[in-house]
Formats: sequence, structure tokens, C-alpha cells
Amino acid sequence: MGRAIGAAGGDAAVRRTAHGPLRFALFAECLLTGVWVVLAALPVITLLPAFAAGCAHLGRHLDGERSTWRDFLAGLREATRSGWRFSLLWWAALALFGFDLRVARSGALPGGPALIAVSVAGLLAVVVLGLRTAALRRPGTAWPDAARTAARRGVATDPGGSLLLIGGLAVLAVAAWQMLPLIAPAVGALAGCAVAVERRARG
Repeated sequence: MGRAIGAAGGDAAVRRTAHGPLRFALFAECLLTGVWVVLAALPVITLLPAFAAGCAHLGRHLDGERSTWRDFLAGLREATRSGWRFSLLWWAALALFGFDLRVARSGALPGGPALIAVSVAGLLAVVVLGLRTAALRRPGTAWPDAARTAARRGVATDPGGSLLLIGGLAVLAVAAWQMLPLIAPAVGALAGCAVAVERRARG
């Protein structure tokens, strides 16, 4: 019995030792993906397609599939071709809530605090919807269909995942405020968070 217990303990120690490099490899892949996503998002309109390509890359990495920067670029091209209209609508919604927030903070309208709260909530909802849509979408899937699935999960079936993404956005904002170059690894960590949230939602 003692030998059996010792063998079991040794196996557990080996598993813990093996998991360390795997976790570090995933962390490094998230950092690299963040750099790719930030560079691909420089035209601004490609932000959501770039995030979708980054999430798809991390998903393939987690599944043990081959995934290189060429695969990332191929996914980016496909997501941009099929999703530029959705991206425009997403940016328009962000601009609308941003304008509402600016007006509310100016004090030009009555009920300023309530309008500020609604505007901030709307901004967060639109951002989270975009991130969840990009994370769950697969090549060939229509962006509006993915958005409907993301909205259903984010509100009805997995609101906790949406809160996790809001926390990730807060970390991203703090990182960018402290030192702008940190935005790249923070974006990679946010992409990893989005992939984890969607896999958690699928159960």
C-alpha cells in the first residue's frame, strides 16, 4: 500500500511539473497574439476581425492544432471580408453611446447622473457583445448570427462570463494608462479571457 501511495504521489508530482511549461506556453502565446491583434487593428475598422482571428488562433493552440501567423492572417482576411459591415455598426453604436456620455457629463440636459449611468452601461454592453461575438464566431458563420448567439449567452445563459470580460477590460484600461506598450500583452490576455469565457459557456 505504501508503494502504491508513493507511486500515486509521484504521478501527481509529474503531472504538476508537466502542467507548468504548458501554462507558460499558453501565456506566451497570449502575449504574442496580443501583438498580432494590435498590429492588425491599427486601421481601427479591423479591430473586431483582428480580435476574432486572435481568438481563433488561441483556440487552435488550445486544441493542439497547428496555427502560425499565416493562419492568423488568413483568418483576419476572412473575418474582415465578411465582417466589415458588422464592424461599422459596432463602431457606430460605440460612437452613439460615447456622444451620449459626453452630453450627459456636460450638464446640458437634466438627469445627468442617470444618463451617465445608462451611457456607461450601454458602452460596456456594446463592447462585451463585440468581444463575445468575435470570440465565438467561426469562419463561414455570419456575424449577425454570431452576435445573436453572443447576446443570448451574455444576458440569459452566461452573464458571469460578461462580467469576467468587463474585468478584463478594466485590466486592459489600467495597463494602457500605466504604460501604453503594455496594451499589446493586455489585449492578448483579454483574447485568452474571451476564449475561456466562450468555452465555459459551451460547457
